[in-house]
Amino acid sequence: MTGLTPEEATALMLSLRVAGVAVLASLPVGLAVAMVLARGRWPGLWLLNALVHLPLILPPVVTGYFLLLAFGRKGPVGTFLEQAFGLVFAFRWTGAALAAAVMGFPLMVRAMRLAIEAVDPRIEEAASTLGASRLAVFRSVTLPLILPGVIAGAVLAFAKAMGEFGATITFVSNIPGQTQTLPSAIYTALQVPGGDAAAGRLALISVIVAIGAVLLSEFIARRVAARIRGA
Repeated sequence: MTGLTPEEATALMLSLRVAGVAVLASLPVGLAVAMVLARGRWPGLWLLNALVHLPLILPPVVTGYFLLLAFGRKGPVGTFLEQAFGLVFAFRWTGAALAAAVMGFPLMVRAMRLAIEAVDPRIEEAASTLGASRLAVFRSVTLPLILPGVIAGAVLAFAKAMGEFGATITFVSNIPGQTQTLPSAIYTALQVPGGDAAAGRLALISVIVAIGAVLLSEFIARRVAARIRGA
């Protein structure tokens, strides 16, 4: 990429890869959790809500430390995944994606939950009375209505993933070409004498990517809303 060193270009592409994988992997889980929080009526729901929002409250470094304890090669989950599936998270780009997914998850769930709560349940009940199954009602009625909220949640999670630093560097360190994302590259540049120019370039790229993601989500959400109104 013009104006970027190979190391900076690698950090940019890795950030996009990490953020994309984090969003795609957490989207189905986030939608399911949002449905439970929005429509669930069982005792203890507050505990699930608290756990979902915990990454927003805890310092990111603490979240990264917990991920290292659980998903590290000596952690219970990490050991099982490595032995059973050969999947390693600690000090790998996959770990950066996991950390980004965890940090962006609360924002994704909240946006989708608000969209679900805005849907009139009577619309879904009307579809059910016509003989449609729950899955059919969700696919043909609920999902189209909440799609703008789903898109908004995905974009918020993507933006959070692109800017995630504390949990990522604690869990997977800052290894150039492997786990060094844009925030880590900016941090590294600021530690080097004369690195202000590189940090400025990377910061500008971060802003451009974030603004582009927001504009794209707004465009898609408006198209979806217009299609729903015209249906």
